[in-house]
Amino acid sequence: MKHRIRFTINGEVREMEVKSNQRLLDLIRNDLDLTGTKEGCAGGECGACTVLVDGKAINSCLMLAVEADGKEILTIEGLAEGMVLDPIQESFVEHGALQCGFCIPGMIMSAKALLKKNPHPSEMEIREAISGNLCRCTGYEKIIEAILNVTQKQA
Repeated sequence: MKHRIRFTINGEVREMEVKSNQRLLDLIRNDLDLTGTKEGCAGGECGACTVLVDGKAINSCLMLAVEADGKEILTIEGLAEGMVLDPIQESFVEHGALQCGFCIPGMIMSAKALLKKNPHPSEMEIREAISGNLCRCTGYEKIIEAILNVTQKQA
């Protein structure tokens, strides 16, 4: 069975037909060709598929596409304005907080959600906010430094 949904993704209003069992992750990657959102574990454990839905970080592998009806979705592709990176993206680059890059889109989206809610989080609050995002390359220290740097620039 298919459902017609209307949602906003990265500032663009879209209307699509989706299957009842289609995941938001598949809609984003396969139907919209926004491949920055990654599939890692397919079970909500790794955070590689993290996007913002109405400003809240969610695992898109756990959300059905039909649930996106009427929602506002932000993916990693929607953060930069043209060629100007979002301050979080810029800070990740400056601090060498990326290596293989697989987890980074989800990590950045989790950081974005945190900083929208709390522009000046403590290191512990940052660690908690990204705790659902697994990284096998960086050891997290440079990621935490990058997020802390953004909070200091906003002060």
